[in-house]
Amino acid sequence: MKLGERLQAIADMVPVGVTMADIGTDHAYLPIYLISHSVVAHAIAGDIHQGPYLLAKNAVTAAQLEEFISVRRGNGLEVVRPGEAETVVIAGMGGLNIIDILRSRPEVIATLKRLILQPMIGASAVRMWLQTNGWQIISEQLIQEYGKLYQIIAAEPGESQPLEPILYEIGPLLWQSRHPLLLLHIEELIVHLRGVLATMAGSAEAVHSAKYREFTDKLKDLEDKRTCL
Repeated sequence: MKLGERLQAIADMVPVGVTMADIGTDHAYLPIYLISHSVVAHAIAGDIHQGPYLLAKNAVTAAQLEEFISVRRGNGLEVVRPGEAETVVIAGMGGLNIIDILRSRPEVIATLKRLILQPMIGASAVRMWLQTNGWQIISEQLIQEYGKLYQIIAAEPGESQPLEPILYEIGPLLWQSRHPLLLLHIEELIVHLRGVLATMAGSAEAVHSAKYREFTDKLKDLEDKRTCL
């Protein structure tokens, strides 16, 4: 099985020899790849929806990997018992949804050694949650696939210092490493914020709100970072 660039980048962040859980697994492509390539010893493939759950179950059966991959239907981390997995992957969801999943099972989170998160939106909120809940970002990746940029964040238990506020948006390690896609990433953030501000500009109340000032300051910070590249 050959993974797409996004899933391959996630797979590359999974430590060798662990038991991992893939939350929102869909077709179970990631667990199947990791088991087939002897990266992990055992995998849990979880999905809340019946359709993806059945697709995952059928894919695991077709690959003859039922002994190594447990396919479970359930909401978020409800499919994982405390201490059952060392690494959890949550990919392809909104940042706030990811945070809700992490908050819902503190007893599971407390036993994990690595989180690998790929928020579709709201990556800044995910980074802030990690920083304020005893997790240290150890790796970040940007992947461009089919014309879309994806941010992938790996974190391990550990204390970290608060970041410069704009780096929650950009990604501290993406900035530090001057990732090859960093300029494109920052420009996408700028375009998005300009769109938000343009929409808000249609309302006098919105223009005078604290949120408008916050977004304006954030836009300036992003533009300042862009000039440093």
